[in-house]
Amino acid sequence: MRYRVKFLQSDMSMAVSVVDADTVDDVRRQVQALGNAVVSISRESGLGAGSQARADFPLLLFSQELLSLLSSGVSIVEAVETLAEKESRAPVRTVLQKLLLSLREGHTFSSALQAMPQTFPPLFVATVRASERSSDLSEALGRYIAYGNQLETLRNKLVSAAIYPVMLIGVSSLVILFLMGYVVPRFSHIYEDMGDELPFMSRLMLQWGQAVEQYWPVLLGLMVAVVVGLFMGGGRWLGQRLMGQLWRIPAIGEHMRVFQLARLYRTLGMLLRGGIAIVPALDMVSGLLSPALQPRLVAATSRIREGQPMSHAFESQGLSTAVSLRMLRVGERTGNMGDMMERAAAFHDEELSRWAEWATRLLGPALMLIMGLVIGAIVVLMYLPIFQLAESVQ
Repeated sequence: MRYRVKFLQSDMSMAVSVVDADTVDDVRRQVQALGNAVVSISRESGLGAGSQARADFPLLLFSQELLSLLSSGVSIVEAVETLAEKESRAPVRTVLQKLLLSLREGHTFSSALQAMPQTFPPLFVATVRASERSSDLSEALGRYIAYGNQLETLRNKLVSAAIYPVMLIGVSSLVILFLMGYVVPRFSHIYEDMGDELPFMSRLMLQWGQAVEQYWPVLLGLMVAVVVGLFMGGGRWLGQRLMGQLWRIPAIGEHMRVFQLARLYRTLGMLLRGGIAIVPALDMVSGLLSPALQPRLVAATSRIREGQPMSHAFESQGLSTAVSLRMLRVGERTGNMGDMMERAAAFHDEELSRWAEWATRLLGPALMLIMGLVIGAIVVLMYLPIFQLAESVQ
């Protein structure tokens, strides 16, 4: 969901921005974590231009190019000006020109980024703001690039693992739809005179074929309505219900929890290494978790704010695994919590990659067997009366 937030900045100036979050509390935590005071929050209606702007702006590529220019000794203003001059895409060039104008007016880089929340997410802004305290923007950009690349690598692995099962389900569904929507109605005319002599399942298929032939405009309209409903928001609702059911399956739910925790650890590790304190960092990353885990993170943050060690707070709220808990404790002893959290995330990423590969190898043949049985059953039921008729003739 998108919310319009009016807030008071540290220099006592009023600003308005649009924030992506699941709840109003997440919005308030994100804004306050950046050192701002919330004045009002209202929900944005529709997609708006902001969401399109973020989708069109290549943030990771921008970070990589900016890092290259800064590493060669170019100032931040000259670097942004160079990127704006070479950019051929109008939406991206517009964003860079706004950023350049804000820098020339004397605003800090983080303030210029924060003025465009529809393009630059709070995590990126917080990383840049923390680097301004130590005057090491290049290192902060390098951390964010590594963070983005690691998330993208894991996402690509999971997507690649899901491509074959999705294609198998899609093709098989089209074959079943063709059989039930075209072939079966044609066979129903052949068996109309056999009446009660047909097997029970064959009679059901005959009735289905007659219904499809008689009411096909209604069925087609229902299919179109379902597709339109999915695109108009029903797909998100259906996806949330499906995810909720998957969370209840022990084997799948546990791996989904580990995936959420790995993303949490990696983001927290990047923020902590950038010099951001643990409590503001936890407030900023709460929106990364699923609704089932967000209340646990809020409770853990409250305990950490009261003085409990992070490892105890995470363990009590079920936000750790056996491996990550040991790494958190090591990080607390050595004072190197950021590195330990990133190592825990890397360990779980590898674990998830292996599990996804194993699940794909198992799921592919299982889906092929199930779809083959369904298609075979339809074909057998269509030809079963012909077999019986041939036996009766003999």
